[in-house]
Amino acid sequence: MDFNRLSVNKYSECIIDDLIINNEKYSIIVKKDKSGAWIVDCGIECPGSIEAGLKVSELCMGGLGNVNLNYSSFSKNIIWNISVFSSHPVVACLASQYAGWNLKHEKFFSLGSGPARALAHREDIFKELNYTDQGKKTAIILEVNTQPPEEIIKKIFNDCKVDPTCLYIFLTPTTSIVGNIQVCSRVLEVGLHKAHTIGFPINKIIHGYASTPLPPLSKDTLNGMGRTNDSIIYGGIVDLTVEMSDAEILENVKKIPSQSAKDYGAPFKTILKKYDGDFYKIDPSLFSPSQVKISSIITGNSFFAGNTNKELVQKSFFDD
Repeated sequence: MDFNRLSVNKYSECIIDDLIINNEKYSIIVKKDKSGAWIVDCGIECPGSIEAGLKVSELCMGGLGNVNLNYSSFSKNIIWNISVFSSHPVVACLASQYAGWNLKHEKFFSLGSGPARALAHREDIFKELNYTDQGKKTAIILEVNTQPPEEIIKKIFNDCKVDPTCLYIFLTPTTSIVGNIQVCSRVLEVGLHKAHTIGFPINKIIHGYASTPLPPLSKDTLNGMGRTNDSIIYGGIVDLTVEMSDAEILENVKKIPSQSAKDYGAPFKTILKKYDGDFYKIDPSLFSPSQVKISSIITGNSFFAGNTNKELVQKSFFDD
């Protein structure tokens, strides 16, 4: 499949415009940095909104995915669900939504996601995807509770080769409704990233669907991070339609769910504390959906692996 016929920056422009023009409706704050770049506060000095969370999530996917809030029967106490779908899941998730751009300066650190990544090309994954994009207006989403320093802002617009007035930096703290929703909306991306990591032929993925429980908002960043990660690791379900033989699917399907990780079985917050807060010491295979279904359009057969862990999701959401 030729991914380069798709432009995540082009498809994102209308979403950016909607959020900026209707910022009061979305309960977000838009201000211009002294460099000329636009800072979009989605939950630091404003409440944000459910609608903004859904829109920012679709912006993360470069306009190539849909994100919805649905009633769920996951459990007695967990009744809201984030659902995601895309018919261009590889580009939407890996070339845009994946938080893979390392942005660090002194005490500031964030992993950037969104269509700006496809302009900057600072990650090896773009060589593997053989994907390039162009655009005069772009956006980056940062999961932070403070504005990035000038050095980071300058790096972003320089690396993206855009005028600073055409750069929109969305700040989505985990404790906000926007941050909560946009992290949960990564459930499909987490599944595709795991598939890519194990050598799954991602160019044969045609459609992607996913869902995960929406946690209640947390009072602090650690709990917020724990709940959103546990939602996907122990409650996330990914459904892929692929152009593959049954044998190819069987070779990979059981490797995708989170149960294969050595750190599986404890709340994410507990795991992070075990490693003294060092995110990179956690078994990377843990960052996976709990359950996966893969269906072949060649044979019409479907294959399943993994299970949700409702008790652990319940514990994470309500037993802090």
